[in-house]
Amino acid sequence: MIDIVDAKFVTSAPTVKEVPDSDEQNEVVFMARSNVGKSSLLNALTNHKGLAKVSATPGKTKLINYFDVTFMDRDTNEKIVAKFVDLPGFGYAKVAKSMKSDWEKNLTDYISKRKNIKVFIHLIDSRHPNLDIDVDVSNFLFSNVSEEQYIVQIFTKIDKLNQKEQNALRREFPNALMVSSSKKRGINKIVDLVYKILNESSNDN
Repeated sequence: MIDIVDAKFVTSAPTVKEVPDSDEQNEVVFMARSNVGKSSLLNALTNHKGLAKVSATPGKTKLINYFDVTFMDRDTNEKIVAKFVDLPGFGYAKVAKSMKSDWEKNLTDYISKRKNIKVFIHLIDSRHPNLDIDVDVSNFLFSNVSEEQYIVQIFTKIDKLNQKEQNALRREFPNALMVSSSKKRGINKIVDLVYKILNESSNDN
């Protein structure tokens, strides 16, 4: 059994130029359209209710937030240290256009140039699985990530769908994970998968 046994906020960076060095080289980036439940998922994964602040105004957070996270394999007591990176929510209409442009250029540079990133986690609201902005982000990731980096697609708020809708979503996206932070559904699968990726990556090195 894999658990996250420790998680703490490290720092916030207003621009890509100010992001911290990462000695362990294990960065897991969470990216999502605003109001998809990214902060709630981070809190659920780490079992730390106040770790990531859930904003009442979607799109308000424009900082790149860093968290130190420790995974543990309960069977072997092996630990892996990583950094969770909470990127600003993208595509929220109320953000001023000039700010939105600078912000999105920063994120584009970060995503395409940051070699410490091992895993990109793209969160999508399960009620709106095919929005143009999510399709664009997905295409961008697949066009820009290196062979050593992984992309994990996760659909949030799965509890808002009935069983027929959930089954249809699984058929359309068979490789994606489904999660409900409020109901704690799918949380362990995400922790297990990220640990597996980081463990394989460290063994390869």
